[in-house]
Amino acid sequence: MHYTGTIWRPPYEADSLLLEVTAGCTHHKCKFCTLYSDLPFKFRMSPIEDIESDLLEVQVLRYNPASIMANRLRGLSSPQPIQRVFLTGANPFVLKTDKLLEIAALIRTYLPSVESIGCFARITDSKIKTDEELLRLRQAGYNRLTIGVETGDDAALSFMRKGYHPQDILNQCKRLEQAGIEYGFFYLTGISGKGNGEVGAKTSADIFNQLHPFLIGPNMLTIYPESELYQEIQNGNWEEEGEIEKYKELRTLIENLNITTYFAAMGASNAFQLQGHLPEDKEKLLEILDRIVSGVDEAELRHYRKNLPHL
Repeated sequence: MHYTGTIWRPPYEADSLLLEVTAGCTHHKCKFCTLYSDLPFKFRMSPIEDIESDLLEVQVLRYNPASIMANRLRGLSSPQPIQRVFLTGANPFVLKTDKLLEIAALIRTYLPSVESIGCFARITDSKIKTDEELLRLRQAGYNRLTIGVETGDDAALSFMRKGYHPQDILNQCKRLEQAGIEYGFFYLTGISGKGNGEVGAKTSADIFNQLHPFLIGPNMLTIYPESELYQEIQNGNWEEEGEIEKYKELRTLIENLNITTYFAAMGASNAFQLQGHLPEDKEKLLEILDRIVSGVDEAELRHYRKNLPHL
C-alpha cells in the first residue's frame, strides 16, 4: 500500500479501509495546524496507477483463493467483506468530481462489497461543485464526510485563517444535506482564546443548530512550538484558554445544542473522553462536565460515564 507521511483518520473510521488518494492539505494556512508539516509539499494527488495498485493489493490479500486457503492453514478466520473505504489526506473531497467518480468506480471494480466512501473535507471543497455534482457523488457512494469545521466563531475563524466564515458553513452544509450527503463536525475546543471560550461555544451552537451533522466531535486545541499560533502567543497577540475554561466551553456548547446528533469527545487530545446522544444524554454529559470543572477524581467520573452509550 502507498502511504505518505502520518496517516490521520477519525476514531469512528477504525474499521474502514484506508486508501491514499491525496497527501497534504490544499489550504495549509491554519495557524494552529501542524498535521502535515512532515511533508515536503503542500498537497498532492496520488497517481491513479498507485490507487489502482493498492486496490488490487487489497483484493488479492482479501479475496484471492490462495490467500483464503493460507489463512485457513494458519487457523485464521476468513476476512469480512470490506464495506467502507476512507480516503486519506486532509481534504480529498476537493478533487474534481470526475476524478472522485473515477476513484469510486475503481473501488467498486476491485471491491464490489464496498457500500460507502468517506473522507476528510473542508467547508470550501463543495463550493467548487454544482448541486448536480454533489448528487452524483452521493449516488457513487460518497457519504459521511468528516469536516474540521472547528468553530462557528467568526473572529476565531478569521484569526486562525481557516479560509471561510460561519455563513459558508451554513451554505455548504445545507447543500450537502440537499444532496443526501451526511457529514460530521470536528470542533476545536479552545480555538476562541482566553476569555472567549463560552462566547465562541454559544456562537458555534447557534450555527450547528441550523444544521444536521451526524456527529460533533470535540478535540482540545494543542499548541505546538512549530506552529504559527505558538509564535502569535510569543508575540503577545493571543492567549490560550486554561484547562478549566476549555471544559466550561465544552459544557456551554452541549448546553446550547438543540439538535439530534452524537456528541463524542473521543480523540487523544481530550483528557476526559465522553460521548452520548443528544438530546437524550444531555443532562448526563452536563453532569460529568460539572464534576470535571469542580475537580472530582477519575474513579468518580467513571461512575457517571458508565451508563452513557458508545458509538
